[in-house]
Amino acid sequence: MTKILIVEDEAGLVTLLKYNLEKQGYETATVMDGREVIQTALLEKPDLILLDWMLPNVAGIDLCREMRKIYDLRLTPIIMLTARGDEADKVKGLSFGADDYVTKPFSVPELIARIGALLRRAIPAPIQSEVKTFQDMTIDFAKRRVTRGNRDVHLGPTEFRLLQFLMEKPGDVLSREYLLKSVWGGSIYVELRTVDVHIKRLRNALNAGGEKDLIRTVRSAGYAMDLKEE
Repeated sequence: MTKILIVEDEAGLVTLLKYNLEKQGYETATVMDGREVIQTALLEKPDLILLDWMLPNVAGIDLCREMRKIYDLRLTPIIMLTARGDEADKVKGLSFGADDYVTKPFSVPELIARIGALLRRAIPAPIQSEVKTFQDMTIDFAKRRVTRGNRDVHLGPTEFRLLQFLMEKPGDVLSREYLLKSVWGGSIYVELRTVDVHIKRLRNALNAGGEKDLIRTVRSAGYAMDLKEE
């Protein structure tokens, strides 16, 4: 059974989330103190984490960044829950490692839809079994493994999906709208800026060893898997 860790200090909201998630067939675990989050996540091994930004003792945004440094948690999908609705806060949340961002107060059906969409990205159907290469990068779709030279590239589920679509036709420019619809789906509203943030995270992971940038940005158009710069 898919397990979701609810990290939230508001008891009423915890009860609401537990009830609705368990009604959908998910198993849940909860933690309300920021100091206990990482230990609980390592113990419970959730398939997805709902993480409140404002927590007692340790802020959720800082926990998100720390979890992305821990081997057993670095790929766990994280949805940030917060009352902060400014674009700068959303960008900060995504850049610190969150895969999605939901502003309070939120619609429970929309949150459940976002959870389902993120889990589908995290555990994609095994329809691609081939291995593809581009320059010094290799992607094994069956094993969900990406390497550059002799170095393993660790990608979250959203970044892996972005790379998957960019690799369909190397050299072709894919618009932000196309990537948004392909990776996040058309049923959930996500801002175009979200694509830019995740592309940046993908770039950082691919180029962490000082390699050449494999993603070309085309102003006002989109992105392409291509060495050339514009």
